[in-house]
Amino acid sequence: MELDEEASKHIVQVLRMKPADPLQLTDGKGNVLDAEVLRDNKKKCLVKLTGKRFIEKEPRSISIGISLLKNASRFEWFLEKATEIGVTEIIPLLCSRTEKHHVRIDRLKSILISALLQSKQVWLPELHEPLSFTDSIHRFAQQQKFIAHCEEKGQRNLSDLINPNVQSRVILIGPEGDFTREEITLALEHTFLPVSLGPSRLRSETAGIVAVTLLNVKS
Repeated sequence: MELDEEASKHIVQVLRMKPADPLQLTDGKGNVLDAEVLRDNKKKCLVKLTGKRFIEKEPRSISIGISLLKNASRFEWFLEKATEIGVTEIIPLLCSRTEKHHVRIDRLKSILISALLQSKQVWLPELHEPLSFTDSIHRFAQQQKFIAHCEEKGQRNLSDLINPNVQSRVILIGPEGDFTREEITLALEHTFLPVSLGPSRLRSETAGIVAVTLLNVKS
């Protein structure tokens, strides 16, 4: 079986695999192919299939709605690390203070795939097209819903509110400059709980990683 250039490059240049090395391939939908490297060519890696299996998706889900960032590389870094940690769904948000409004979804999906292979997971996170905050807020139907913001009023620590018996959770992370008061109020009206991620003021992408980690650990 000959792999495409993207997969070949990842296996040969990133994972540094050589002939006879075992590896795991997946379509991101739970199907797993066990294989062995036959030819370590970074453009056309050749592998031999040795087995096939299916891994069920975990019942719990972790979703995050996070504002697009002005610095594209920082947003891409977040996507990579969130995938490695185990996020289920990513919704790029267009908030009142979001400065960047356009992204290349194909590039972002490529980053997710690379992170999936790197972390040896088999379910690719669902990545949505960017959605406006006001249009998307009513669509969230998770059992627990959180919004992290920097206003010093009413928040509780996220780690204190996570219910381990709940299967689906979502958290919203704002842009540089935070959510507006109107956005926070709208979220609260839709039963989101206001939370803090700690005493430090975090960059949006850092806040996203902290949030995903806490939600994953508490699952």
